[in-house]
Amino acid sequence: MTSLSVSMNQKALPVAPKPAPVVFVVDDDISVRESLEALIRFAGWQTVTFESAHQFLAHPREAAPSCLVLDVSLPDLNGLDLQKRIALEHADLPIIFITGYGDVPTTVQAMKAGAVEFLTKPLSDEALLGAIQSALERSEAALDQEAKMGELRSRYVSLSRREVEVMTLVVSGLLNKQVGDELGISEITVKAHRGSVMRKMGAESLPDLVHMAARLGVAPPRDGSLSRRGRLRAGMPLA
Repeated sequence: MTSLSVSMNQKALPVAPKPAPVVFVVDDDISVRESLEALIRFAGWQTVTFESAHQFLAHPREAAPSCLVLDVSLPDLNGLDLQKRIALEHADLPIIFITGYGDVPTTVQAMKAGAVEFLTKPLSDEALLGAIQSALERSEAALDQEAKMGELRSRYVSLSRREVEVMTLVVSGLLNKQVGDELGISEITVKAHRGSVMRKMGAESLPDLVHMAARLGVAPPRDGSLSRRGRLRAGMPLA
């Protein structure tokens, strides 16, 4: 191997930089917004502030780890109602509530709905920054999981109709010969389709493929959906 080929093989492929985290702030008090913006930027995060819930809802969603620092009392749509809207449209956006007068029922309602933290003004810088750090980590994990699921779905879509049939029967626990009897194809053909499924799905083992099928919601066929011959070969009851 020449030195040129070695250097070409060693050259790393460019990796797109991860988008910087963004902290959204919704509070109708301009002094609070400016104070939080300065604190958050000093901590090294980007921030976008809004004076109302509707302004926030009109803002395009960032494809980056993000969280929302949200005042409970707002002039148009209060924080708890906005939380309900976000749960429908952006369920993966962590929320940190802030308020000038917290009460137990409100706090309980917010936390039960999934809020990361509920802080009372005047805010502790340490408590707020800690909550933001935790929320951004949660958001990043959710985005990573979403990306992995997107890749898994793309792999599944790449399967042919026959490969989907084979995969569904294989993850249900049928052996190659039983799959062949069910589909009316030879065992050798089943092995070929099964190998193709493993390669396309990036599965290293059968348990790995079963786990992928579970994540995709690919349900194994019920006993009644198998043919009479397939059920006999699988040792399943006919009635």
